[in-house]
Amino acid sequence: MAVNTETAHPTLSDVTTAFEQVYPPAWAASWDAVGLVAGDPVQPVARILFAVDPVDAVVDEALTWGADLIITHHPLMLRGVTSVAASTPKGRIVHRLIRSGTALYTAHTNADTASPGVSDALARAVGLTGPLRPLDPDATDPEGRRGIGRVGVLERPVVLREFAGQVARALPATAAGIRVAGDTDRLVTTVAVSGGAGDSLLGAARAAGVDVFVTSDLRHHPASEFVEEPGGPALIDTAHFASEWPWLADGADRLAEALGRTVGPDGANVEIRVSTTVTDAWSQAVSHV
Repeated sequence: MAVNTETAHPTLSDVTTAFEQVYPPAWAASWDAVGLVAGDPVQPVARILFAVDPVDAVVDEALTWGADLIITHHPLMLRGVTSVAASTPKGRIVHRLIRSGTALYTAHTNADTASPGVSDALARAVGLTGPLRPLDPDATDPEGRRGIGRVGVLERPVVLREFAGQVARALPATAAGIRVAGDTDRLVTTVAVSGGAGDSLLGAARAAGVDVFVTSDLRHHPASEFVEEPGGPALIDTAHFASEWPWLADGADRLAEALGRTVGPDGANVEIRVSTTVTDAWSQAVSHV
């Protein structure tokens, strides 16, 4: 989206206020760390970069493009630190951001539970159509729309082998690709998805009666025990980064809409870009030749 150079840009405070109307920090889990990490609330914002991870490669992309704000899904300071010295990975990023005047904001589990949120974007990306329902509903939502994960149906049933290919094509390519557990000739109609680590939701996926559960970071023992028990869903395990990447475009669109509502038409006088930098932790997969 183009920027009008003759109109004042919104401030960082304008942007975060609008964004928090869409993804309220109060929706985040108690253990989470969301919100503004670095930046001056009064600084003007003309360019915003959405990314999954607050890592050096994303900061490189932001500074090269001239972004004033980076909005990431994953927190930089999820666990407490006693130093932000530039000799540490997190400290180095903090110093780079401050020196460049680039702000950093995080929307994590508040974006996961939102409706639409991270898993809605994943569900649509892999081909689910029609209404979606939470896999693990948020008990504090009287409308029953928020929660972790989503359950929906495919427009037409396909075998697991075909659906796995559909998932792989829908998500950013990573070194490890995707992994599949289950009969690849099994017919798939109903699907559960959860962006990010999802093995805590295996029981919920079984209880939902879906044909396959798409998520990330499945550990060996829980996955092995899950597929050994007959009658349950097949599993598709994706890279963590890849399963959350589809949300970036949705988050960017919803921010632009919120700025238009809260600040007026001129409030959307920002350029928003979705990062295509692959920040999956694994850079190479090696197998027997």
